[in-house]
Amino acid sequence: HLCNPSTLGGQTWRHTHKCSPEKSASFFSKVTYSWFSRVITLGYTRPLEREDLFELNESDSSYTVCPIFEKQWRKEVLRTQERQKVKASFHKEADTTKPSLLYALWNTFKSVLIQVALFKVFADILSFTSPLIMKQMIIFCEHSSDFGWNGYGYAMALFVVVFSQTLILQQYQRFNMLTSAKVKTAVNGLIYKKTLLLSNVSRQKFSTGEVINLMSADAQQLMDMTSNLNLLWSAPFQILMVISLLWQELGPAVLAGVAVLVFVIPINALAATKIKKLKKSQRRIKDKQIKLLKEILHGIKILKLYAWEPSYKNKITKIRDQELEFQKSARYLTVFSMLTLTFIPFLVSLATFRVYFLLNEENILTATKVFTSMSLFNILRIPLFELPGVISAVIQTRISLGRLEDFLNAKELLPQSIETEYIGDHAIGFTDASFSWDKRGIPVLKDLNLKIPEGALVGVVGQVGSGKSSMLSAILGEMEKLTGIVQRKGSVAYVSQQAWIQNCILQENILFGSIMNKEFYEQVLEACALLPDLEQLPKGDQTEIGERGVTISGGQQHRVSLARAVYSGADIYLLDDPLSAVDVHVGKQLFEKVIGSSGLLKNKTRILVTHNLTLLPQMDLIVLMESGRVAQMGTYQELLSKTKNLRNLHQIISEEEKAHALKQVSAVKFSIILQYLQAFGWFWVWLTMFTYLGQNLLSVGQNLWLSAWTKEAKYMTMNESTEWKQIRSNKLNVYGLLGLIKGLFVCSGAYVITRGSLSASRTLYVQLLNNVLHLPIQFFETNSTGQIISRFTKDIFILDMHLHYYLRLWLNYTLEVIGTILVIVGALPLFILGIIPVVFFYFSIQRYYVASSRQIRRLTGASRSPVISHFSETLSGVSTIRAFGHEQRFIQQNKEVVNENLVCFYNNVISNRWLSVRLEFLGNLLVLLAALLAVLAGNSIDSAIVGLSISYALNITHSLNFWVKKTSEIETNAVSLERVCEYENMDKEAPWITSRRPPLQWPNKGVVEFINYQARYRDDLSLALQDITFQTHGEEKIGIVGRTGAGKSTLSNCLFRIVERAGGKIIIDGIDISTIGLHDLRSKLNIIPQHPILFSGTLQMNLDPLNKYSDSKLWKVLELCHLKEFVQSLPEKLLYEISEGGENLSVGQRQLLCLARALLRKTKILILDEATASIDFETDKLVQTTIRKEFSDCTILTIAHRLQSIIDSDRVLVLDSGRIVEFEAPQKLIWQKGLFYEMTTEAGITQDSRTKHKLL
Repeated sequence: HLCNPSTLGGQTWRHTHKCSPEKSASFFSKVTYSWFSRVITLGYTRPLEREDLFELNESDSSYTVCPIFEKQWRKEVLRTQERQKVKASFHKEADTTKPSLLYALWNTFKSVLIQVALFKVFADILSFTSPLIMKQMIIFCEHSSDFGWNGYGYAMALFVVVFSQTLILQQYQRFNMLTSAKVKTAVNGLIYKKTLLLSNVSRQKFSTGEVINLMSADAQQLMDMTSNLNLLWSAPFQILMVISLLWQELGPAVLAGVAVLVFVIPINALAATKIKKLKKSQRRIKDKQIKLLKEILHGIKILKLYAWEPSYKNKITKIRDQELEFQKSARYLTVFSMLTLTFIPFLVSLATFRVYFLLNEENILTATKVFTSMSLFNILRIPLFELPGVISAVIQTRISLGRLEDFLNAKELLPQSIETEYIGDHAIGFTDASFSWDKRGIPVLKDLNLKIPEGALVGVVGQVGSGKSSMLSAILGEMEKLTGIVQRKGSVAYVSQQAWIQNCILQENILFGSIMNKEFYEQVLEACALLPDLEQLPKGDQTEIGERGVTISGGQQHRVSLARAVYSGADIYLLDDPLSAVDVHVGKQLFEKVIGSSGLLKNKTRILVTHNLTLLPQMDLIVLMESGRVAQMGTYQELLSKTKNLRNLHQIISEEEKAHALKQVSAVKFSIILQYLQAFGWFWVWLTMFTYLGQNLLSVGQNLWLSAWTKEAKYMTMNESTEWKQIRSNKLNVYGLLGLIKGLFVCSGAYVITRGSLSASRTLYVQLLNNVLHLPIQFFETNSTGQIISRFTKDIFILDMHLHYYLRLWLNYTLEVIGTILVIVGALPLFILGIIPVVFFYFSIQRYYVASSRQIRRLTGASRSPVISHFSETLSGVSTIRAFGHEQRFIQQNKEVVNENLVCFYNNVISNRWLSVRLEFLGNLLVLLAALLAVLAGNSIDSAIVGLSISYALNITHSLNFWVKKTSEIETNAVSLERVCEYENMDKEAPWITSRRPPLQWPNKGVVEFINYQARYRDDLSLALQDITFQTHGEEKIGIVGRTGAGKSTLSNCLFRIVERAGGKIIIDGIDISTIGLHDLRSKLNIIPQHPILFSGTLQMNLDPLNKYSDSKLWKVLELCHLKEFVQSLPEKLLYEISEGGENLSVGQRQLLCLARALLRKTKILILDEATASIDFETDKLVQTTIRKEFSDCTILTIAHRLQSIIDSDRVLVLDSGRIVEFEAPQKLIWQKGLFYEMTTEAGITQDSRTKHKLL
């Protein structure tokens, strides 16, 4: 079948999946879900694929749900604004009322919520009919002279009622679950859309971790609340019904039970309030944990290079321990609630029976009264058990609603801050314009007056933090305009300073939603120097590139990012230093063939932020930024005449720095459950089994005691009233004692489970964190962050909250089913003949169902990761998406991935209903069997036994059904356990520390020797380095150069054993580095990496996470890095809070902080991996001077794009295609006129001009 077409990115896609046959199915097929049997059958015969699942009904899809809800939300926002205006006009005070998310949700889903409520009403009414029919059956058995067919009539009526209840309840569950999923879909759609509209102030207020938590946790809370919404009225309704029916049986005595309820329920409400406070605190800790975890995963390479994993592991474990402390308190309060809930039915029945006797000494508890009452007390147990949970969920949902409303009402970018409809003679114009990141903040750009002509090439230069990138953000509308006018004509393409790459094939990254034009596409690839790279990639431009583009080099990422912009065919190009991360010769090609006067963009308006001053003569206009202002502006010649010479221009640029405000389908192995039990602790496991066996034995004992009591009461005569009163009092006391002991067992069991599960949660989390930190860097390059974070959030949440709960319930229901069967068989021995085939069918259906269910649930889990990954990817590329104007396309893509998840969820819900109808039907047959056997027995069986057996039979449907469901739930939730444990068996890095440790002073000479060294990134890839053999001298300065992809960064990765050898060896000061632990090696080497990665936390923590150095030492290195004045100007100085990813510092400042790190941990060998690519030439010169001075006694290996920074090296190593082609002093290499000579010529360096260019 072809299902409803959905539009994605301007194109129509048709799913070749199966349309749901539900609408065309017969009434019988609909109520029994027989139309779904073909999926169950297919899943039993072979593993299910996504294509085997039925599509959503149109009304349930994200394409339908999201627009309807967005419309209602907009109405609610407008309604609130109108109300605020009216109130302000009368009271002259601001109304702080926010638009209500709850009201918008009600307006969207009210019709289906009312339909769900009606199903619940009918199901509840039928649940009270069963005890009344059972009462008539007991009366029938007491008066055996009645006409026999009455008994069979009652038996059939009982069966019809329980089966009707089953069908109605399953319809209720189906609509309820799908409605709750639609609520989550609608809210997530709105969150996603809002993410693309947030202003920069709002983006700083809500970290990436917090926004992901809103989507995964708070929207999930709304979904859970919606599925339990009807319990808010259903639980009180059932309690009132129980009380009214008990009144008919026991009269005013029932008021004693009501008094117990009135006393106990408020205590539970208080506990629920306390739990809510704890959960709120826990949620804050969870946000903090996800934020840090996401940063660790994004900066994992830095952690490995600096051997900082233990430090960050301790940080995250500390946060986790805080979370578990809150969990422990909340769970102990839950134990208290459970104890009261277990005691309530017992206390209500005890109080009611005691008062019943006190009201009239002649009152006798007959079988009719006892078992009708006990059935009603059993019904009472469920709403009482659910009500506190629902009250707690309501409180939790209020918190989630508040957080969601805060986010959805956060300030958005004001499109009116820029005039985009402007038609004039210039492409971009600023008139007296000032900008800030925050409306109330300090201006970052001040008094801009600037007109950029159409088709001009404009160079923006200036010192680190002078406002160059901020100017581009202002043109994009990403900043808050404080004053002035900004005009922009035409569409925009943006290349950010840190390349943003999508997790898809390379071609899709370049096309970015545009239609393929093969000829132009080839031109773009050629101009952006990507053709040689495509030849190296396994599938050319069809190669899947990982999240954040980590499977391709930094230079390749920037060129893909540039190609994306060029292919878009925009009118204005904003280029934030895209040439800094590429080799000089590649940079020259990009400028000539793309950006310059003869390039593909020659007729477009181009604004290029650059530190490469050699490009300035080719600019139509140069803008010199200083402290957020335009210091100088004009052509190259005009600036030369103003500043006399280029040297003065450099001096202007280098003046005082300012801060820039910136798929498995097999069954879950039992060994996985054993792994959980091991983490749980075997002592607690055996203690749990003992306590649950005890409470179930006592429960059976209570009912048998009541049965025996009513049997005796029947034969008591009035003459023995005094003796009977004494016996009756004793019987009641024993009944009370049994209940008290049972309550203690329940409490002990809950306490034991809490202790064990907390131990398991702690152990499994630490194991997971350990395993992840020990995985090699290649794992992180081929697996999305969303996938890994999903293990720490969704899967750990299931282990924390659900798995132990389901195991406990499974154990309880297993013991309950065994006890129930034994009691009924003891009362009605012929029942065994019926139970055997029914149990056989139970297990057959379950086995038949579980194969499909497991696969559907796995598909559901697999479809969840793309939702988180796409969301996370969007968060990191918001500026690029907005600049290109592709918001709508990404919103459509989000609907697509959400819809895929919804399809799996829909099939999962229907498969559960399919199972429930069949299992409950078998349970209903057992009720019919017990009733028929009781009728057939007639006089030969006591009415007390009839009451006992039928009340147990009514309970067995519930118990067996729940037992099968919990077995399935354990399997499902064990998938999370499996996912958490799967990293255990993956290939890890070499040990951090081994028994062979290098001397403390190693390396003391700094001699590095490569001997026939070979390396590859993965087994399925070709060699990245081949036959590398060379040796450095101690304290020698080596420059490493080569074209993009030659293997320069791979060489440094091999030194740190980020990439392990495929052959040969590396020897440092006489020690083969493969024979020592990774941390012993990495802590003895020093690196300033290509990408300046910072973590959220203080500036001090970013410099010294191990807390090894004094403040004076930190200030000294900051001074050496030319950052001292900047840090002193900050209010908190060293304790200044760095935001997520270091966003409140410019890229140049981040790079200088990385230099400060290197100066702190001074070792004998230093690797500079394109370390000064993001800073201007003058700062670069200062940095190079600092490095030469401070690391004069060290061996320095410099990987550089700027040949000026390595031209004074002792020797230069030239790589090409992973091999050494030249290795000599730079002067000799220039004389030899080989590859190095070609590169220096392209960079404008000759031997004669060497000194002059070094000054530049």
